Formats: sequence, structure tokens, C-alpha cells
Amino acid sequence: MDLYKKELWTCNSLQREQTVSFYNMHLYPAYMFLDLTIPLDANTPVFPGSPKPQIHQFATIEKDGYNEKKLTFTSHISTHIDAPRHMLSSGKTLTEYPINKFIGDGIVIDARGQKEIEVDETDIHKEDIVFFFTGHSKKFYESDYFKNNPVLTEKTAQKLIDKKIKIMGIDSFTPDNKPYPVHNMLLQNDILIVENLIHLDKLLQKRFTCYILPLKIQDADGAPCRIVAEIH
Repeated sequence: MDLYKKELWTCNSLQREQTVSFYNMHLYPAYMFLDLTIPLDANTPVFPGSPKPQIHQFATIEKDGYNEKKLTFTSHISTHIDAPRHMLSSGKTLTEYPINKFIGDGIVIDARGQKEIEVDETDIHKEDIVFFFTGHSKKFYESDYFKNNPVLTEKTAQKLIDKKIKIMGIDSFTPDNKPYPVHNMLLQNDILIVENLIHLDKLLQKRFTCYILPLKIQDADGAPCRIVAEIH
């Protein structure tokens, strides 16, 4: 068993996803895409109080002649995007945005070691998709993932608003805590929010094209999404 296969064999599902992406990026130079999405399965952690996902084998080839799964989960599970309707009673839903809202130039801000995140906005451009790398996603499968999370300050949120960015994202379950002032500030200004990102460390000091593809749920307040970075 070579080193690559040995690493995959000993990894959990999230580590395996990270290992595959690492080898795709470094052993195959032509492979210029990086998946920033956490796998969705029955073990995916959920925000305290939310129902756990259920993935049931509804049909099998042996019994029915085909495979099919029944999926039950909330609109804010795993790697997902928040629409204004998530926090604002009269806010837009995801289906009210054109597809180009979810595609754009991306940049990752290194926020490691900051409990209250401040940002130097110099490299942020209008219409950017701005992600914050805190390292908190390393705890995704640990019991304290939903505790002691780094948060954006309201000052930082205002800088993003002033820059007129498209979307803000973070490698944690939220950019703020109750009463969610940053959520409200961003969503009131039409800036969508992505949560539970991974692999942002591989995008530091790079600009990239970001593709955020939410499930097309009618009138969605949010939705799980596949997020991919195309590195320039």
C-alpha cells in the first residue's frame, strides 16, 4: 500500500476529503479546482437544537432494481448559505437571486488566533466573495465545535458592507452569536453568508473564482451547497 492509499485508509471522512484534495492539487498540477464543502452524511453535526440528518436507503437494486435514498435534513446543515429571509421576515429568499450572485472572485482572509476578527480590507474588492480562515473547522467532528467560536466584529461587518462585497463566509458554524448582529448587518445589505467551509488554508494569498451552488429550493431561507474554488 503506497503512502497515498495508506493515508486515505486511516482517515475519517472529512480528513479523507482533505487528503484527496491535497493530492489532486499537488500531484496533478492541471487539477485547479478545490472543494470547500463538508461531506453530508448521517454523522454530520448540527447546530444544537436542530434535528439530525437522516439518510435512509429507500430502495435497493437487489429488492427494487435501483438504488435510491430518502434524505431528511434542515436548510442550514453542513456547508450552506444563508439568505436574508433566514433572519429578516421580509428578506429575500435564495430563489430571488440570479445565478451570478453565487459566482465571483474570491479571497481568503487569514483570521487565525483572533477571537474577535478585525480585517485589513485593502485587498478586498467590490463584488468579492470574502472567506475568513480561522482554523475552527478542524473541530468539526469534536464535541466542542459549537463552542468558543471566533466572531466578526461589527466594525469588520461594516467594512465588508462599505466594500459592497457579494458574499461572506467562514470555516465555522456562524460569524457571530446571539443576538446575531453581524448576520443582521450583512443580510440587511444583501450580503449572503456561507458557513462550515473547509480547506481555506490552501487558498491563502491566492485569488480565485468561487462557485457557490445551493440546492434550488423554492423560497429558501438557506440551503446546503457545493462550493468550489477555481484557482487562477
